[in-house]
Amino acid sequence: MTELALVLGSPTAPRCHARREEYFAWVGQVFSGSPASVKSRRYFYNRFVRHWPDLEGWFAEPLLVRLDLHDRDYWQSGKRKGPSHEAGTYLAYLSLVHRLSLVHRLPLDADWLLSRNFDGMFHPQVAAGLGLDLELLDSWVERLLQLGYKKHHARSALTWALARLTLWRGEPDFTTITAEDICAFGDELRRYSARPEAGFIRATHVSNARGQDPLGKLATQFEKNCATRLYVLHVLLFNTEQVSETPIYGLRRQEKWKDQLVPSGTPPAIAATVRRWLELRLQGTDRAESVRHARDAFRYLIRWLTTAHPEITNLDQLTRSHLEDYLIHLHNHRNPRNNQPLSVRSRYTYLSPLAQFFRETSQWQWADVPGRPLLGHSDLPKLPARLPRFIPRNELDRLMEAVEGLEDLYQRTALLLLRWSGARRGEIARLTLDCLDTYPDGYPRLRIPVGKTYTERMIPLHPQAAEALRELIEQAKAADAAARHDQWAGRRVRWVFVWRGQPMGRKYLFEDGLEIACQRAGLVNADGKPTVTAHRFRHTVGTQLAEGGARIQTIMAILGHRSAGMSATYSHISDPVLKEQYERVIANGGRVAGPAAEALLNNEISQDTVDWLKSNFFKTELEFGHCLRLPAEGPCECDLYLRCSKFFTTSEYAPRLRARLVRERQLIQDAIERNWPREIERHEAITRRIRELLTELGEPCDDPGEAHE
Repeated sequence: MTELALVLGSPTAPRCHARREEYFAWVGQVFSGSPASVKSRRYFYNRFVRHWPDLEGWFAEPLLVRLDLHDRDYWQSGKRKGPSHEAGTYLAYLSLVHRLSLVHRLPLDADWLLSRNFDGMFHPQVAAGLGLDLELLDSWVERLLQLGYKKHHARSALTWALARLTLWRGEPDFTTITAEDICAFGDELRRYSARPEAGFIRATHVSNARGQDPLGKLATQFEKNCATRLYVLHVLLFNTEQVSETPIYGLRRQEKWKDQLVPSGTPPAIAATVRRWLELRLQGTDRAESVRHARDAFRYLIRWLTTAHPEITNLDQLTRSHLEDYLIHLHNHRNPRNNQPLSVRSRYTYLSPLAQFFRETSQWQWADVPGRPLLGHSDLPKLPARLPRFIPRNELDRLMEAVEGLEDLYQRTALLLLRWSGARRGEIARLTLDCLDTYPDGYPRLRIPVGKTYTERMIPLHPQAAEALRELIEQAKAADAAARHDQWAGRRVRWVFVWRGQPMGRKYLFEDGLEIACQRAGLVNADGKPTVTAHRFRHTVGTQLAEGGARIQTIMAILGHRSAGMSATYSHISDPVLKEQYERVIANGGRVAGPAAEALLNNEISQDTVDWLKSNFFKTELEFGHCLRLPAEGPCECDLYLRCSKFFTTSEYAPRLRARLVRERQLIQDAIERNWPREIERHEAITRRIRELLTELGEPCDDPGEAHE
C-alpha cells in the first residue's frame, strides 16, 4: 500500500484548516500582480472558515450544500456564488500545497471534483504555486499531437483529467499517476453519474439550450465525455511508457475471465476439478479463445445441473443417463434472444469440450471425475461441410472499384490487403512496421505475423496493396506509438494499424469500410445489408489460385493452412475436369438418356443433389454413364444399373455402348453354342436395353465407320 493510500484510509489523519498566515502568504506570492485577487481570496478564506470552522463538517455536508446549489434551481442563470464555491483556490491549496507535506495535504473527494470546474489551476502563476509542471503538460500535448489528436482536444482532455486526478490524489506530480489511479477515478465517475442529483448539477453548468435536455441525458453524456478524457490520459501515459497497462476505451477494466473460470455458486468439488482442467489447457498450447469456449461449455452444463439435478455436487456422480438428459435439453432448448433452437454449431461447441474433458480425465485417472468417457463421437452433432463462398468476378470488380474510392486510408488499405493477400483479418490488423519488403527482383513481399496456425509466413503482395501499406507504415513510424505485447508472437511489437496511440478495431477497419463499399457497389440485400463479408476475400484468393493451376502447397503457403485438405477445398471448387465434363455433357446441350434423364432435363433434381454434384460430379461416372445416387442414400442395391432410376448417359458414351453391343452379340452366340438359355435371355435383354439407350440418344446402333465401309 502506498503512503498516499495509508493517509487516505487512516482515521488518525484528521482534516484541518491551514493557518491563516500560511495561506495568506501563499496567496500574496501567487497573485502578487493583482491586489484585487489577493484581497478577494483572503476574504473567501475567512468566510469559508467562519461557515465551517471544523473542516470535517464541510466534508460531511450534502453535496449540493458544498456546491452552493441547495437553494438554487438549475435553470437560474448567472455566476455561481457562495462560501463553498468561491473557496476553490483555498481547497486546491489544501490538497496540493498545505505545508508541502504529504501528511498535511488534503485529497479531495471525487463527487465534489466532478461537480465543478478547475480551469484556473493551469494559469502559469497558479500552476507554479500549486507545484504543477506546465512544461511537462506542454510536452504531453505535443505527444498527443504526434499520435494524431487535435491540439484543442488534446489540451482540454489533459487539463480536465490532470486537474481532478491531482486534487483527488492530493499529489501535484503528474509523473506519479498510475493506470490504477485512472481506472479507480473512472469507477468514481460511474458512481457519481448514477447519483440522483448528477443531472441537476450538470444542468447548472451547460448552456440554456442544452439545459432543456432531460437531466438523465445530461448525466449520461457527462459520464461519456469524462470517460473519454480519462482514456486520452491513459493513452498518453501508455505511449510515454509511464504506465504499462494497455488503455481500454470507456475505462472498462480488462476482463479477467481467466480469474472466473467457473460461475459463482458452483459446488466446490466441481469448481476445483473444472478449474484445474481449464488451467492446464491455458498453460499448454491451446489458444485462449479455445479455452474460453471450453469454459463457456462448462458454465452452460453447470447451470443446467443446478436446475435439473441440484443433488449433484461432484462430477463423479455424473452418469451416462445425466448426459443423455443434457443432450435432449440442448436439442430442445431455444435461444432466448431469438426464440430459435440452438444451431448445430452451438450444440457442437457446448459438447465437444465436455467430451474431451471426460476422455482425458479418465485417461489421467483423476479423482472426482466419472472415470470413463460419458460422451462419444457419435453424440456430437454432425457439422455440415460447406464449400467456401468466393466473390464472383463481376461482383468483385464492382466492389474493388468502390474500395479504391474509400476516403479513409486505413479502411482502404485493410480491404486492399484482404483482396490481394488472402490473410485473415486478425493477421492484417496485427501487421508490424517491418512487414513489407521486396523479393530480389523488386516485387513486394508481405510478412504475415504469427497467428492462428502459430507460424509466420512470407507471401507476394500486389503492388497496389503494397503502395497503400507503405504509406501507412510511414505514418505509423512518424506517430511512434509505443510497442505493445503481442500474445501470438510472445513479444512487444509495433503495429501498423494504430490511430491515436491505440490499435484500430477490426469492425472499423473491415466491416465498416466494407459496408460503405458494398453500398456504393450495389451489393446489398433487400434489408440494405452487405451481401459480401470480409472473410470471402480470403476464399476468393484461394479459389483464384486453384483456378490458375496453383499447386496445393502454394495455396497452403499463401493462406497459411496447416493441412492439405483445407487447401484442397478450393481445388474442388475449381476442378477443371469437373468443369470440362459439365460443359460437355450439360451446358453445351448434349443429348441425355436413361431413367434419370427426365428429372435432370426438367430441373427436378433436389438441391442437396445439385450441391453434392457441384464438387463430386467425377464420382458419379460408371462404365456407360453416370449415377445420381447420393452417398447418404447408401450403396446401390441394383446390379442392373442400365435400368436403375438413378442412371443416365450421354452421347459421349455412345461408342462404348456400341462396343458393348458388339460384345453382347458375341456372348449371345457363345451362349447359343453352349446351350445356356438363361444366359441367352440375359444378354438379349442387355442388347435390347443398349439399343433403347442409343435410340434415345439419337445414335446409330452400329458403328458409323463400319457402316460406311
